[in-house]
Amino acid sequence: MKKLMIMSLAVSLALAATGSSAQSEKELDCGYQADVVDAVKNARMEGVSERKLQKTIEASDPPWPARYSKAIPVLAPYVYAIKKRDLREIDLRSEWLGTCMNN
Repeated sequence: MKKLMIMSLAVSLALAATGSSAQSEKELDCGYQADVVDAVKNARMEGVSERKLQKTIEASDPPWPARYSKAIPVLAPYVYAIKKRDLREIDLRSEWLGTCMNN
């Protein structure tokens, strides 16, 4: 999925700017990224508006380090562009994890 690869690259670059993506920690880094993607998807499915997404996810005390929340506004437009009926059928977390680990 070309969009997924572009999103993965964008998030990786954003996180690299904060010093978080050392190669030795790739599995952990990709897992956190996948968790963020999954949280964005779940919020979308629950009807959270894109405008309230960042605050809603951060208020849920997510399990990833705070710097990963910087990816939320980068991911939101892509996830919110997918129709809900299609989003239900996609395991974005697994797709993200696979794409991230293969980059």
